Amino acid sequence: MSRTRTALLRTAVVTGAAGALALTAVGPAAAETEVPEPATFTSAFTAMATPDMVVNNDGVATPGEPGASGTFTYRINSDTEVICYDIRLTGVTPPYQSPAKTATHIHQGDAGQAGPPRIAFPNPEDDGSGTLVSSGCLQGPFTTGLAPEGTDTGQGFTLDQIEADPSAFFTDTHTAAYAAGAVRGQLTEIPVGGVETGAGGASANAAQDGSTGTVVGVVGGAALLAGTGAVALRRRATQQ
Repeated sequence: MSRTRTALLRTAVVTGAAGALALTAVGPAAAETEVPEPATFTSAFTAMATPDMVVNNDGVATPGEPGASGTFTYRINSDTEVICYDIRLTGVTPPYQSPAKTATHIHQGDAGQAGPPRIAFPNPEDDGSGTLVSSGCLQGPFTTGLAPEGTDTGQGFTLDQIEADPSAFFTDTHTAAYAAGAVRGQLTEIPVGGVETGAGGASANAAQDGSTGTVVGVVGGAALLAGTGAVALRRRATQQ
């Protein structure tokens, strides 16, 4: 190989590397990433979201879209900072709108109160039946793209904060017509009936733990129960 060609190749390699570094530098320093579903979860939560739960930034009741509803199901592995989400909306009319990077969130805030978003999820899309659906798993650290005081509202947030006080968090989705929220619901903890969710799914036998409840859904192989006297099966799984 001639010296001239060798020099050109070296220049191209250096230039390409510099370009890659430049592309990396313009992205966020830390942001959630889509990941496969983990084998175990430490907790699970649901929210039945309705328009009458919506409040504006001042905590004033500001009803969302009439007739709309949403079911938000979250499964968490707080050891690895992974949250899996299954969101289903009916009667919600896009386009979505929010100053955050998406319009579907978990916020920190008590019932009847506003609060900053902590996690931003991909906005649900029509599955062909008129239901808007979004599902997957994200791993923190989390960002929302909203930084009213120069710090992203997801910075410093960890999933064990939800586990410590789920009623202090709500979930919602925002649209152009209902900027304060089309629907909103406070998180409620539900048992994780089947913890092992790897290949082949899980056996949902919550009775082994003495908990009682009614099966309300199976998401990604994990049966979710809700009912009087139900107790969350935290950290039941152990490493084999």
